[in-house]
Amino acid sequence: MWYLFYSMVKEGYYFGIPPLVAGVLLYFLHWTPAAAIFFLLGVFCFSFFRDPERVIPADPGAVVSPADGRVMVVTDELRAGRPGKRISIFLAVWNVHVNRSPVAGTITALDYQPGKFLAAMRAAASAENEQNIFTIATNEGPANRGEIVCKQIAGYVARRVVAWKKAGDTVARGERIGLVRFGSRADVWLPADSRVVVKLGDHVAGGSSILAFLPVQSMGLSDHHAAPARAETNLMTAGLPKT
Repeated sequence: MWYLFYSMVKEGYYFGIPPLVAGVLLYFLHWTPAAAIFFLLGVFCFSFFRDPERVIPADPGAVVSPADGRVMVVTDELRAGRPGKRISIFLAVWNVHVNRSPVAGTITALDYQPGKFLAAMRAAASAENEQNIFTIATNEGPANRGEIVCKQIAGYVARRVVAWKKAGDTVARGERIGLVRFGSRADVWLPADSRVVVKLGDHVAGGSSILAFLPVQSMGLSDHHAAPARAETNLMTAGLPKT
């Protein structure tokens, strides 16, 4: 348990220490069942706000997952009249909730959208729920001077989306960009010519699992065929099952 003190965000202390203190006081008052409940609540908070280090893939054009969780949507989607693809990831309460940038680039816009708190698994949550919308201009190569969109989406349980970056900031692939509290959803919108390498039901790890590849001019034929294999290996080495 003490490992969590060295690998969690500061919110873990704010939410975890009070129930632990309450548990200790209740224990000395001989209210053992109540003390156990508060102690477990504190441990849960420490676990929820954990922030493990991740190995960031160096593959050209790779788009990494912005969050831990399960792929629940892979679909074609228009955005501002542009054809593209959306990948949605559902975060359960036991997943890591620190969010990471899917690509390297510059945040050209960061928009907060107030909204509903529908269950994160509902299709309408992507458009109607409270969310932070990151628009990132990629710098992966000459062919990738476009933009992708990453959303932190609140859910029925998660009632707070927290951005740690602002418009104009430069981010590295897999860099920490924010946090969503307690159970939520993350969406990534990509240009239509991106090549998605995950499927429905895949479990992914934020910052280390590859979701897709943006087109990179320098990618040769051998790289083109090798990329899906590397992505599958990456899913497994993230320490999570593929399905």
